[in-house]
Amino acid sequence: MTRTTAAPRNKDLIPGVPRFSRAAMYGKRGNRKDRQWKPVQAKNDKAIAEPTPVVKDFNGGKRTILPKAPKWYPAEDLPSRRAVVKPAKKQQKLRSNIVPGSVLVLLSGHFAGRRVVFLKQLESGLLLVTGPYKINGCPLRRVNQAYVIATSTTVDISGVNVPENINDAYFKRPAQEKKGRFFDNKEEAKNVVSDQRKADQQSVDTAILAAVKNVSGLREYLGARFALTKGQFPHAMVF
Repeated sequence: MTRTTAAPRNKDLIPGVPRFSRAAMYGKRGNRKDRQWKPVQAKNDKAIAEPTPVVKDFNGGKRTILPKAPKWYPAEDLPSRRAVVKPAKKQQKLRSNIVPGSVLVLLSGHFAGRRVVFLKQLESGLLLVTGPYKINGCPLRRVNQAYVIATSTTVDISGVNVPENINDAYFKRPAQEKKGRFFDNKEEAKNVVSDQRKADQQSVDTAILAAVKNVSGLREYLGARFALTKGQFPHAMVF
């Protein structure tokens, strides 16, 4: 039907409150009629046989008895008209100023303010870093690149061989038992560093310490904690 007036279909009852809802206006526009809807067939759709009427004797004649309709409808839902497509998980892009061997300043967590050496990016997008542990006490750990400051200082880690078993599953905590009542006198198990972690830490830090030893002042730089004093502003600094 062709409109003969330029007045809007949907008028405001009061400023900001239209007369018809968004769904009602969609029906009024008739856009759905222009679309070519295609029915979606269910997978492994088996043809349902129609019930067969039964003929029985009744008072000297014949009577056809139709089967009763089911009391409940089948619980199988019809397939959706539009398939739901979820976006695939993408690995977080590494910042351009972070390269293997870069010295990073941690901004959060237990080791906030420590300077660490970046090794590689894991599949989850987190950064694998180390202190080394012998210099500033920071072990192998994962950090989010949103909570680090990338500096221009780099360490030559070409001779560092990161074991393949150090991945996201390597840092997963073991399942803990549920705690009982408050007054239970059960001793909690202490966190003990495994021998495997100690060996991995030593193998990675040995090569890094050899590279740090070749640069004068680098060991003291990694061991010093980053902090700001009065009148210093991070956005005005060059790292």
